[in-house]
Amino acid sequence: MPRTSLLFFLALVCTAQAATIRPQDNGAALVNPGMGWTMHFYSNFAAHFGSKMEPSDALEAFPGESTVYLRVPWSYLEPKEDEYNWALFDTPAQRWIAAGKKVALRVSASDNWIPYSTPEWVHKAGAEGVWYDIGKGPHADGKSWDPVFDDPTFLFHLKDFLKAMSERYDGNPDIAFIDVGTYGLWGEAHSHMSSRPTEEEHNRYVKLHIDLHKEYFPNTQLVISDDVVGHDLPGKKFPLSEYARERDVTIRDDSILVQPGKHAWRHDEMAQVFWPDLPVILEHGHYGERAKRGAWDPELLLKSVEDYHASYMSIHWWPHRFLRENRAIIDRINQRMGYRLQLKELTWPDSITRGKAFEVQSIWANAGVAPLYDDAFMTLTIKDAKGGLVAVLSEEHLNMRTLAVGSLDEAPTTAQRSKFTVGYIAPTTLAGDYDLYVSVGRRDGTPVIALPLDGDDGQRRYKLGRISIQAEDFPGQYFPVEPIEAHHQVPHDRPDA
Repeated sequence: MPRTSLLFFLALVCTAQAATIRPQDNGAALVNPGMGWTMHFYSNFAAHFGSKMEPSDALEAFPGESTVYLRVPWSYLEPKEDEYNWALFDTPAQRWIAAGKKVALRVSASDNWIPYSTPEWVHKAGAEGVWYDIGKGPHADGKSWDPVFDDPTFLFHLKDFLKAMSERYDGNPDIAFIDVGTYGLWGEAHSHMSSRPTEEEHNRYVKLHIDLHKEYFPNTQLVISDDVVGHDLPGKKFPLSEYARERDVTIRDDSILVQPGKHAWRHDEMAQVFWPDLPVILEHGHYGERAKRGAWDPELLLKSVEDYHASYMSIHWWPHRFLRENRAIIDRINQRMGYRLQLKELTWPDSITRGKAFEVQSIWANAGVAPLYDDAFMTLTIKDAKGGLVAVLSEEHLNMRTLAVGSLDEAPTTAQRSKFTVGYIAPTTLAGDYDLYVSVGRRDGTPVIALPLDGDDGQRRYKLGRISIQAEDFPGQYFPVEPIEAHHQVPHDRPDA
């Protein structure tokens, strides 16, 4: 028997009245909503990094990978006015959706390796703009074109595009988040290396493009680059980051390990304003390039997750190579990134009476660095020998999003005393011995959250042990004497047969 399973069963302590289980965290990498590794299938340049993957590959071999990240120029998606290339998004997205994973999007309007990230037809329609060379700023013979980011013609066509994109993706349950990416080089809200707007213009552009995305994507988590405040300016609160925070737009730091050592990131202080209520996204530099330049440090990568209380981390390279060369730190990050709900203890009566209330006591902890940002509740499920659902009992008084974050081994715990009743009035519940499972998910008992427990039934319910149901009839209750299957046959001598 594996050691984790042995510990699991050794922790099951039964008495004549009750059973108590103290399960061990099994160390599994968890794929859960609102957290995980995000794979850069397109990294602005469409050939990176999904182009060498098989069409059947949704990175299921990468532990903890939950989201495909699709980041492309606007001109790739609307090469002609009102003619959309949505297959660019939908083809890889459907691979991940079929694997039970999520999708994240960014559309940029400024990129330095192509002349037109904003479609050329927008320029020809009369939008004002600036030609530039990367790092040199505006230049009459520049190789790339930036729009003036509040130009009326540019905005007219951008709004049409965002409207079409919104109709397709806003509120889509398979979309994890969408970046505010239509201002600044690579969609990262900075232009100091391209068209170089004034500070006043920059501030106006950032607010404008946040507002545009809030208008068209009101039902989706929005994200903006930390570089809105300046790519190398440390600090906790800035007018532009506060503007985003007030509108529930969270931040992503696109610069983790781009520089070595003490300059490996700049904005962990800013993240403290966001992470208690909104998920923080991290993106490390292009792994292969950073490793060649001596900026790659696995321990610092883990530290960035801790310092930012990050819910997401990128896979910003060829993913299978990245996994092969970084497996040890990936496994450690998977123990901390996002939330990690741990069942520390659960006590239940080993025998209950049908129709009468019984008590369960549970202790829970969150050993991740970030909260669970959506409501989630414990459910106990009683199953028969065929796996049928005999009773589904949801506890609404402990919302898992309220669990405080802490260290892996010493996370703060929360105890909950719950009362449940099985088989009151209906449905038909026969006396007998059954299996007891625990899950975390919606109020109605639907499992949603993967837990680091053994005994998964394949639907995110985890077996705890056994429970016996005793029969006791009461007024208004009808229980068949015959086996349930016998009632599927209608006697031929009945008048209504």
